Amino acid sequence: MLRLATIATTLTRKLMAPVKVFGPAASTNVARVLVCLEEVGADYELVDIDFPGKGHKRPDHLARNPFGQVPAFQDGDVILFESRAIAKYVLRKYKSEQLDLLREGNLEEAAMVDVWTEVETHQYHPALSPIVLECFIYPTLRGLPTNQKVVDESLEKAKKVLEIYETHLSKHKYLAGDFVSFADFNHFACTFYFMDATPYSNLFDSYPYVKAWWENLMSRPSMKKLGANMSTRN
Repeated sequence: MLRLATIATTLTRKLMAPVKVFGPAASTNVARVLVCLEEVGADYELVDIDFPGKGHKRPDHLARNPFGQVPAFQDGDVILFESRAIAKYVLRKYKSEQLDLLREGNLEEAAMVDVWTEVETHQYHPALSPIVLECFIYPTLRGLPTNQKVVDESLEKAKKVLEIYETHLSKHKYLAGDFVSFADFNHFACTFYFMDATPYSNLFDSYPYVKAWWENLMSRPSMKKLGANMSTRN
């Protein structure tokens, strides 16, 4: 019966029209949505936005995202912006008995997913993203010099955050518990660029449980696929 339910779910998804994600695949916020779509096996169409040509400021895109940012998302008549909200919509739309990556069937587990999603938003991302910006985005894509003072200050913040992650992950395989969830996927893009595009990836060596958690995530087919397209070492 379980196998039949899985087959029925797969067939239903194949009959659904693909959703659309607007933005470049290399964007951290776009990648946050794409990894969730890959995890649930959804059909989707990635519609690139011409950033150099200011495509994100054109009326058609502003109708989807009034702040002129990416991603934007369309599912029939439903149009959304803000990557974390889009990702949660995707995980709810394609939720099944076998696949509940927000753990909404269990109040306590869902609360832990929410907690570590908030931690990523308010603690982890603000610590690591300036390093990615200064070491990769600004010099490579904008021709700006790296501000080492910002990098050094952010590294100190990152160490404090990673110490907390290390303690937590010494007790749990994944952030919300012993199950993978959106709380983990939410960390994908920023961490990927930190590890792939900055000279500070060895920072994780000082946090073996964090490093093991990250390597476990990167062994997943969804992250392997997206990482291959995002890699700065190609």
